[in-house]
Amino acid sequence: MLNTIEPHGGKLINRMIEGDEREGLEKRAVEMKAITLSYREVSDLEMIAIGAFSPLEGFMCRDEYHSVIDNMKFCNGLPWTIPVTLSVSEGEASNYKEGNDIVLNDEKGNLLGILHLEEKYPHDKEKEALEVYGTTEEDHPGVKKVYEMGDILLGGKISVINKPVHDDFKEDRLDPIETRKLFKEKGWRRVVGF
Repeated sequence: MLNTIEPHGGKLINRMIEGDEREGLEKRAVEMKAITLSYREVSDLEMIAIGAFSPLEGFMCRDEYHSVIDNMKFCNGLPWTIPVTLSVSEGEASNYKEGNDIVLNDEKGNLLGILHLEEKYPHDKEKEALEVYGTTEEDHPGVKKVYEMGDILLGGKISVINKPVHDDFKEDRLDPIETRKLFKEKGWRRVVGF
């Protein structure tokens, strides 16, 4: 029998919503305030939803964010080196109340999911740049991206209604649950990823 490597954090997360819950959220979404996600945020949302970012269940709240940038691990000690966050401007942030749900759309206006907003908190961009990338120089592409983000971070679990649509590499796009099944079928004991 093959040993299965446990997902990071011990549980493969699935934030894809189905059935009655999905239908209910879709109906309620028309009454919610919405955020248009950047390309990077859409990618993060998908990675959270399918479990590629296990054990994350949403965009990081304040304590996890600071623990990751200060200690390169979650509050519970599990290693994690780069924050996964959703940012907005201060003006936009005033439209959203903690405890409310917010629609998450792609740049074409397609409904992707819902953020269950737990916290709004300041984005410490300079500290994040220095701690994560080792520099505050905008010539570094990671630092540049951090500085382009909004000044307020929104944290909370997500419920994903529709995965982003991809036109490329369709046959090669496998969710973690699918890759695990494939590895088991093939009898592979070691897998190298890059």
